[in-house]
Amino acid sequence: DSALELRKGAGQSQGKTPDSSAFPGDGNPKESSPFINSTDTEKGREYDGKNMALFEEEMDTSPMVSSLLSGLANYTNLPQGSREHEEAENNEGGKKKPVQAPRMGTFMGVYLPCLQNIFGVILFLRLTWVVGIAGIMEAFCMVFICCSCTMLTAISMSAIATNGVVPAGGSYYMISRSLGPEFGGAVGLCFYLGTTFAGAMYILGTIEILLVRGAKEEVGEAAAMLNNMRVYGTCVLTCMATVVFVGVKYVNKFALVFLGCVILSILAIYAGVIKSAFDPPNFPICLLGNRTLSRHGFDVCAKLAWEGNETVTTRLWGLFCSSRFLNATCDEYFTRNNVTEIQGIPGAASGLIKENLWSSYLTKGVIVERRGMPSVGLAESTPVDMDHPYVFSDMTSYFTLLVGIYFPSVTGIMAGSNRSGDLRDAQKSIPTGTILAIATTSAVYISSVVLFGACIEGVVLRDKFGEAVNGNLVVGTLAWPSPWVIVIGSFFSTCGAGLQSLTGAPRLLQAISRDGIVPFLQVFGHGKANGEPTWALLLTACICEIGILIASLDEVAPILSMFFLMCYMFVNLACAVQTLLRTPNWRPRFRYYHWTLSFLGMSLCLALMFICSWYYALVAMLIAGLIYKYIEYRGAEKEWGDGIRGLSLSAARYALLRLEEGPPHTKNWRPQLLVLVRVDQDQNVVHPQLLSLTSQLKAGKGLTIVGSVLEGTFLDNHPQAQRAEESIRRLMEAEKVKGFCQVVISSNLRDGVSHLIQSGGLGGLQHNTVLVGWPRNWRQKEDHQTWRNFIELVRETTAGHLALLVTKNVSMFPGNPERFSEGSIDVWWIVHDGGMLMLLPFLLRHHKVWRKCKMRIFTVAQMDDNSIQMKKDLTTFLYHLRITAEVEVVEMVSSDISAYTYEKTLVMEQRSQILKQMHLTKNEREREPTSQHRASSQQGPTADPEKVHLTWTKDKSVAEKNKGPSPVSSEGIKDFFSMKPNQSNVRRMHTAVRLNEVIVKKSRDAKLVLLNMPGPPRNRNGDENYMEFLEVLTEHLDRVMLVRGGGREVITIYS
Repeated sequence: DSALELRKGAGQSQGKTPDSSAFPGDGNPKESSPFINSTDTEKGREYDGKNMALFEEEMDTSPMVSSLLSGLANYTNLPQGSREHEEAENNEGGKKKPVQAPRMGTFMGVYLPCLQNIFGVILFLRLTWVVGIAGIMEAFCMVFICCSCTMLTAISMSAIATNGVVPAGGSYYMISRSLGPEFGGAVGLCFYLGTTFAGAMYILGTIEILLVRGAKEEVGEAAAMLNNMRVYGTCVLTCMATVVFVGVKYVNKFALVFLGCVILSILAIYAGVIKSAFDPPNFPICLLGNRTLSRHGFDVCAKLAWEGNETVTTRLWGLFCSSRFLNATCDEYFTRNNVTEIQGIPGAASGLIKENLWSSYLTKGVIVERRGMPSVGLAESTPVDMDHPYVFSDMTSYFTLLVGIYFPSVTGIMAGSNRSGDLRDAQKSIPTGTILAIATTSAVYISSVVLFGACIEGVVLRDKFGEAVNGNLVVGTLAWPSPWVIVIGSFFSTCGAGLQSLTGAPRLLQAISRDGIVPFLQVFGHGKANGEPTWALLLTACICEIGILIASLDEVAPILSMFFLMCYMFVNLACAVQTLLRTPNWRPRFRYYHWTLSFLGMSLCLALMFICSWYYALVAMLIAGLIYKYIEYRGAEKEWGDGIRGLSLSAARYALLRLEEGPPHTKNWRPQLLVLVRVDQDQNVVHPQLLSLTSQLKAGKGLTIVGSVLEGTFLDNHPQAQRAEESIRRLMEAEKVKGFCQVVISSNLRDGVSHLIQSGGLGGLQHNTVLVGWPRNWRQKEDHQTWRNFIELVRETTAGHLALLVTKNVSMFPGNPERFSEGSIDVWWIVHDGGMLMLLPFLLRHHKVWRKCKMRIFTVAQMDDNSIQMKKDLTTFLYHLRITAEVEVVEMVSSDISAYTYEKTLVMEQRSQILKQMHLTKNEREREPTSQHRASSQQGPTADPEKVHLTWTKDKSVAEKNKGPSPVSSEGIKDFFSMKPNQSNVRRMHTAVRLNEVIVKKSRDAKLVLLNMPGPPRNRNGDENYMEFLEVLTEHLDRVMLVRGGGREVITIYS
């Protein structure tokens, strides 16, 4: 308490802490962290002591180290779904129970779960058949490739898993946080589908053990067998889903029992191998010639038997002959060949390994034959009777098919990372446990391949369903003490694995749903009150049923191989990307990784996908691609600091540095636009049509920067600038303008625009074209600044070698929803300044608004030009440019300067003179604000601004003089009346008037007129006259774009 009092006293003596918002720019930038910007007042009090007075103003935004560390120490990392479960239990109990800290070590938490998930149905039901078909050498290669793939993936996974805390969600969490939400969602859903189909495969394995091995049911009609699988499979799936729904705790309790069964079964196999070396088990195989016979229809392996002194036929005779009598008509092959009996398991010491080294692939419906046995064959055209008790091959086999069937037996390496929330030290346990588990399982698989080939007869290995050994599991025949050890062990193992899949898959789907990156999956994020994913379980069961309806283990295995391989491929990619980017946050505790290993693992996964089944691989990639694009298009915006974002930054940096190497070639030139927009008091864009036009020019595929200037200081006006940026961004989004937004705060508009033109863009990616609207009411403004700013802008773009596009009457330009069904875009090509005039209509006509408009090009011929030759040359030039347009040459006959032009020039000069006289000095303006206001109000509203300068007469100027006090002197008035127009101005006005007449005559109905924009005068005294010339030049035209080139060619005839 006394310490608290002291703190309070210190706080009072220091006075009130100034609010950081009172001093703009003094606060700290906000960061998205659970520790920074915390509003917890307790943390704030840490600063109140005298030692930390220096930092007291920052206490709102930055915590002390001590409070940060205590927050980290109390950070609890519960597995997904269990937090709600615990809370529900706590609420029921009325008072909180202490939460047990996770206490699982490497062996129990990672090693054993991985073993249980990796060992499974393929080892017991298919590995012997794979060895028999592919031979020891090819089977060894297959196992080695698959195990290498998972080992490399485990190394990459260990690096990612040890780079920070990985909450439950395993592979999905790792990939989504490393490669971004799009990849994370796509791969997470692929992993989910893989796990679900794995459940279907395990259930089918369970049924196969029950039907074929356990009940020793004869493998009869294939269709009937498949239907049995479907019916029994659906029943088992329903039971398993019910068990999972009722309570996961029962599944977890039996997990160790199931694992014990697997380990016992494997030990029984090794024991059987050792025993077979000196005491082989008795499993006789019956052969007719070199053909293997199925044991289901007979007991004695002979044609005839002795009963007393009489020779009688056996049951085998009855299967091949028309009757049981000796004179019956028999099958020709049966008559010609002898029946022999050999041992199915000669043992490890028999030298059998040489026979089983090489492959013997079979086609569907072929009899399994023994190599090296004498056989009297029949003519090749003789058909085989499928009703005879031979062992037939049930499918056509080849190496790639076997890889697809075998690969699921090495999956399951993510089991450890999936339960990272339950580990005492996940960063140490996950790499060690996973890599040890893969090493153990790889050793078991490789040794099994060699030992199976060394101990078991080839025809027995190739007999998938063990028909030649009374329907026993082929592995079971080798096991010691009894084949039933394997039957029971494999049955419980497949049951357990199926339950684990049905438990894990819904949780993974729930994790993806709760992240909110796939909107249509949101419903699967909900579950029971304790967080159990009920809806996700239902969907999982439905997808699992699809696998069961396929009804063949050999058909389902390649499907889940695809999804797992895709998941592993992206884990490797994630590690490779992070390693190559060398982002500062990439600091894994696991050191034994390298990007080359990750890249090799990724390549191996991709190769295996296409080796297993190229069409399944394409389907899996299509599914992942569709999910990726969907999340990109619809998904929530997530910023997870992922590697793809880092990759984009690195790629952008590399590309920008490459762009710096020199200016682009004419063929690569495209308009990189800086669009200058004005915002009103509410920070809304005044002319949105400018952005519509920008969008319509996007066929140029160039950079777009939308810039605006606010007057004031940065510290005072920063919030307005942010609002303006938001407003511009919203408009850009609405108009589908892809680009960047930049709002500059400057003491005056002139400097602000200048800064934007100079500093917009980055490195080689800079604007080369400025798009701006014409200052509409420049005549009405009391202040000259509007048009002065405009002319300075024209001068600056010229100095900076930038092209300039000025849109006149911008409010009449079409919006993006509008469509012109006919009309023309007219180009008035008066001087050549780089071909910009040709390029713009071409780009515009790519957009839906202008697509139906045809392009017309007008050029002006002088008196001494050959207009016919000019037209021919221009047509040829356009042909080489690959631009389709109508060409017209307009002859400008030299004529006398009309009185109208002379008067117009005079009026213009008089007007500029009186304006100069009225604005002699700033002080005078300030002294006489009322007179100016009165003068402008008299002039402005009463007369149309377009016609003011045409009706300026002597009477009016005298009347103007008599209206109140004015700073204009009597000498000035005398000069004003004695003025004669400047000859240069008269000539320019003449050109503007004549050109305008011609343009209006030819292009009055054009949808858009593009013409060269004359440059401003070198002598700054005539600036206001320049604006007048441009007004006269574009009079009576609806939509005009004045174009000024940047001093370089932008269009070329060369390829």
